[in-house]
Amino acid sequence: MANHIDSGTASGGEGGTAQPSGGAGGSVFASGLPCDVYAAEGGPCVAAHSTVRALLATYSGPLYQVRRTGDGTTKDVGLLAPGGFADSAVQDAFCGTDVCTISIIYDQSGEGNHLTKAPPGGQKTTADNEANASALPVTVGGHSVYGEHNPAGVGYRNNQAKGTATGDDAETIYMLTSGNYYNAGCCFDYGNAETDSRDNGEGTAEAVYFGNCTIWGKGSGNGPWVMGDLENGLWAGNQSPNNGNTAVPASYTYVTGMVKGDKAGSNHWTIKVGNAQSGVLTKAFDGSRPNARYNPMRKEGAIILGTAGDNSDASQGNFFEGVMTAHYSSDAADDAVQANIVSVYGQ
Repeated sequence: MANHIDSGTASGGEGGTAQPSGGAGGSVFASGLPCDVYAAEGGPCVAAHSTVRALLATYSGPLYQVRRTGDGTTKDVGLLAPGGFADSAVQDAFCGTDVCTISIIYDQSGEGNHLTKAPPGGQKTTADNEANASALPVTVGGHSVYGEHNPAGVGYRNNQAKGTATGDDAETIYMLTSGNYYNAGCCFDYGNAETDSRDNGEGTAEAVYFGNCTIWGKGSGNGPWVMGDLENGLWAGNQSPNNGNTAVPASYTYVTGMVKGDKAGSNHWTIKVGNAQSGVLTKAFDGSRPNARYNPMRKEGAIILGTAGDNSDASQGNFFEGVMTAHYSSDAADDAVQANIVSVYGQ
């Protein structure tokens, strides 16, 4: 059954305007989609992925591609209008009663950082599966669209990404996921990872994680938590357990999870969490890196979705949208992005 989310518009109509928000440096942001907001303070998106909507007001290209399993043919799914929602009727007409998978999730940033199924890696030595394109129907702002349903074994990756943060450089990452579909497997991530699909040691990844895995670290309670996958560690902060990072409430149908790494040499990173249907982001953690093995960071700049850096794909999750920048965003910009998300996904 579809989940119903009935307010807001992706392109900033009634209910779709992010209210001005003050924050670091006294910045003020008016309405805009997430990539417009981040670009306004000098940190444009270097990756933007969604099967639901445009994340940049001027974007008019395809959101994703589906592959019909019966004959292997493919079809791009675009937008109803620039800056708007997915034209899911294209998928429905093309797939019919056949099974379709998501073969490409297109990058909207202009960098060409498209995601395709993850290749073999150090942990899982065979390629991952493509997601069933019709497995996650949702209604967003009155539009019937599809999220990316990511059970264990499904994963996407780009090991040749351009423009993403490397080394100890700054970045901001958020993803929008389901609050009620997760597990304790490793690792439902979206973000920055190794370019060879191997575990290259602490600090070679920096991604948003959602779930209740406790192999490395945890927040308070039993989870699930938004944590940072920094390689060889899912971190809820700089210690475990980090009691300031509380379990995401079961009432959150949709969760905004954010991980940010500050400028080179600062030894500072942040985790933010929000209900994607109401309210503001809260800081689950804001402080130094966990230990000296993560300072400085050694990010490699690949992009992962649904897997860990070494292609561990035992996790499950749902993905609706996510962006990456090469900039440590201000609180004001993050607040404006969250306001836009709530205006679209909120009730």
